[in-house]
Amino acid sequence: MSEVIKNRYEFVIFFDVENGNPNGDPDAGNMPRIDPETGYGIVTDVCLKRKIRNYVETVKEDSNGYKIYIKEAVPLNTSDKTAYEYYGIDEKKVSKKDDPGIDKKIRDFMCKEFYDIRTFGAVMTTFVKAALNCGQVRGPVQIGFARSIDPIIQQEVTITRVAITTETDALRKDTEMGRKYIIPYALYRAEGFVSANLARKSTGFTEDDLELLWKAILNMFENDHSAARGKMNVRDLIIFRHDSELGNTPSHQLFDLVSAAKKEDVPVARKYKDYEVKIDLDNIPGGVNCIRK
Repeated sequence: MSEVIKNRYEFVIFFDVENGNPNGDPDAGNMPRIDPETGYGIVTDVCLKRKIRNYVETVKEDSNGYKIYIKEAVPLNTSDKTAYEYYGIDEKKVSKKDDPGIDKKIRDFMCKEFYDIRTFGAVMTTFVKAALNCGQVRGPVQIGFARSIDPIIQQEVTITRVAITTETDALRKDTEMGRKYIIPYALYRAEGFVSANLARKSTGFTEDDLELLWKAILNMFENDHSAARGKMNVRDLIIFRHDSELGNTPSHQLFDLVSAAKKEDVPVARKYKDYEVKIDLDNIPGGVNCIRK
């Protein structure tokens, strides 16, 4: 692998949805998530990280160093055991007295093997009865909730289907009614952070890992299309690269340089071109470079 990253980063992601549900809320009948006070749409950080994990898993196919720890149908304990098996450890009998550094070996192995642990961190304390577990690490990459640029309109669309659920129902009707929840159109903004300090001290997140992260963000919806989510695309990725490990300016000052607003002559936004995304390049602080992908 390449060297551990040495620069701090902040980044802004713009993505949109057309006639789809970007992130259903199970507490509201799976309707699109919304801030009830403002009406702005919300997509959780967990949802975005899932898309990134899915892309990496698709591209790397569980190759060495790029396995995914949090994945569908694979219990966490199953992945944890790979570290114990690698070192030939019986988790029920191991003792720190025998090997004082074994906990660090286990943790470092998990960071080396699993891309999402190396990126986002993980809590790997799942062996309740064991004398030793895989520990926990704080990842260098963090992503916040995405929020729509304007308030969203949730639409409930009634549909009919010819696939009847039971044989009894099929004797008395030819169709059934169903519902879909969609947003006609919305542009979302998410903000993220990459800490070179945590990469060096904690997980060993490398320059190659960083490039894979950018690719995953840009393509996180390309292999994840579904009828429920409609048409979703990443429209812009704006990256701020600091010249140092700890950064040269507060992150909020950089985020404030990026703005998105509906164009004045557009009454209702229904496509990405109805918005204008701007970066105040004239006021970027010294020691920070802006990269637009």
